[in-house]
Amino acid sequence: MLTVVPGAADTDEPRRGGGSLIDDLVREGARRMLAEALQAEVDDYIARHAEERDEHGRRLVVRNGTHQPREVLTSAGAVEVVAPRVDDRRIDPETGHRCRFSSAILPRWCRRTPKITEVLPLLYLHGLSTGDFVPALGQFLGSTAGLSASMVTRLTETWKTEQQTFSRRDLSGVDYVYLWADGIHVNIRLEEHELCLLVLIGVRADGGKELVALTDGYRESSESWADLLRDCARRGMRAPVLAVADGALGFWGALREVFPQTREQRCWVHKTANVLAALPKSAHPGAKKALTEIWNAEDKRRALDAVARFEAAYRAKFGKAVTKIGDDLDELLAFYDFPAEHWQHLRTTNPIESTFATVRHRTRVTRGPGSRAAGLAMAFKLIEAAQNRWRAVNGPHLVALVRAGARFDAGRLVERPDAHTHTEAA
Repeated sequence: MLTVVPGAADTDEPRRGGGSLIDDLVREGARRMLAEALQAEVDDYIARHAEERDEHGRRLVVRNGTHQPREVLTSAGAVEVVAPRVDDRRIDPETGHRCRFSSAILPRWCRRTPKITEVLPLLYLHGLSTGDFVPALGQFLGSTAGLSASMVTRLTETWKTEQQTFSRRDLSGVDYVYLWADGIHVNIRLEEHELCLLVLIGVRADGGKELVALTDGYRESSESWADLLRDCARRGMRAPVLAVADGALGFWGALREVFPQTREQRCWVHKTANVLAALPKSAHPGAKKALTEIWNAEDKRRALDAVARFEAAYRAKFGKAVTKIGDDLDELLAFYDFPAEHWQHLRTTNPIESTFATVRHRTRVTRGPGSRAAGLAMAFKLIEAAQNRWRAVNGPHLVALVRAGARFDAGRLVERPDAHTHTEAA
């Protein structure tokens, strides 16, 4: 384990275990910080109960040495922990049992930090089989403490159960005003074909983002998307006000069948890529700038002016590229009818794309077939971990107004729509 030997850095002897000095310093720093945090936590606990004494005047909560050393696997590597022990002789009046001190920093049976557990789904979706987890992390972190093949198997089974419970939950108590949809292709060594994850992420009426649904489909087909949307509707999901997705016909056909009243917004990132694919590389810089002027305009009227300029510049030579904009123009500019604070969120499917970015770019394919159920469970845990870091949309208070049917002009709320209409008519 870690030791600090004064002057060791000045010797010419090779370091034991092949680790570098900086790795040892990082782990030693983590060990000391953890020890100080645990000590401060115990001191605070004892101080809060210092006045509680028995009939002989002795304190009921006191220090009682230390626990046996244990190794905890953290993102900084394996760290040896010696936690202080507390003797709590108080009796809980409700249960009749003795009170017990429980560390919020280091639970009793903790052998690895949650961050390590979050890494496992990502490794699987990157093409690493579950049997490779222990040696891979052991080589990277310098220890396999808290990791074993049986532990990984238990985690996988637990995650499968959690994903299945999630996919059956009631949706009637949550109102998703905006909805992002995308199909993520993950090539994880399946015997028949690659895994296609159908992902729905929504914005609640309070402005918070969360995973709505996740399932496996077949090449983003219309029927696969329809099955997912129908299942959401059966479980009580209301029709979103606006759905954002790429140009895949499968999703839009399913949306029109299940939630025909939902408005459509095409993803500008995907549309830009499609337009550039129809242009020579020499025209890409100018085309990118022209397209940016469309989706980054001050309002819808100026966006239409930018569309007209794009058509004038490229129609003669590159009519196919111009048609890609004209055919989906209403759906590409739909976000302009919503609050300006929400525009940057509604133009693309970035909430889904960014979550799976590292998985999309994986290049290694390992031996043996993977499990669709395991792949789905791993993807669920990956999103669940990422979800804790998602922030609410800008102007979260405006989301409820969107659901209520409020009108927005140039991104600003129209507080008296009738008067505004009469003014325009005049």
